[in-house]
Amino acid sequence: MTTGSPHVVSDVMTRSVATVDGAASFKDIVRAMQERRVSALPVLDAADRVIGVVSEADLLPKEEFRDSDPDRYTQLRRLSDLRRAGSVTADELMTSPALTVPADVTLAQAARDMVRARVKRLPVVDDDGRLLGIVSRADLLKVFLREDEEIAEEVRREVVAYLFPAPDSQVRVAVGDGIVTFGGRVRDTSLVPAAARLARGVEGVVDVRFELDGQDPPMV
Repeated sequence: MTTGSPHVVSDVMTRSVATVDGAASFKDIVRAMQERRVSALPVLDAADRVIGVVSEADLLPKEEFRDSDPDRYTQLRRLSDLRRAGSVTADELMTSPALTVPADVTLAQAARDMVRARVKRLPVVDDDGRLLGIVSRADLLKVFLREDEEIAEEVRREVVAYLFPAPDSQVRVAVGDGIVTFGGRVRDTSLVPAAARLARGVEGVVDVRFELDGQDPPMV
């Protein structure tokens, strides 16, 4: 990972990805998921472009409706699930178009996309939509494994040197378990909220606190 700049998806994504093509059968999909221990697979066309994603949720209706005769209300309410229950290939089962991300998107943006779409992973694609890798929720959490001193150095360089340059201010930065603590003295406490925002933007920061000498900083 590159210190001093926002970490991007390509820093943490998995590059070896299990995939299927649109013609893959139901059993081939299940077999691939079991062998690779994944719960979803990107579906690719002949040019390795991502055309959809097939997940366990797309497959389960096959079992759910296998021996049932749904009433009319269920038929109307769960039309898409019933369609999947009768599907046998990836291009019939998949969710399309797939939600994807570029390799250079920040981890924060990828996390927002996952939360909004309620998905556990995102295919990573190039400008032409070809698959480069996949990023999962677990991958996005890797940033919190950064060493405390690495985080502290970035905060000193990107926040303190910018907002509180010496000799007007004497600000100390300490980091423990990802929690940034600003100590010392600042000349202009009105800059404290901005410092908090910038510090929280540093990858790996869990929380930001202020323990300034004899000063009560504004609420942050």
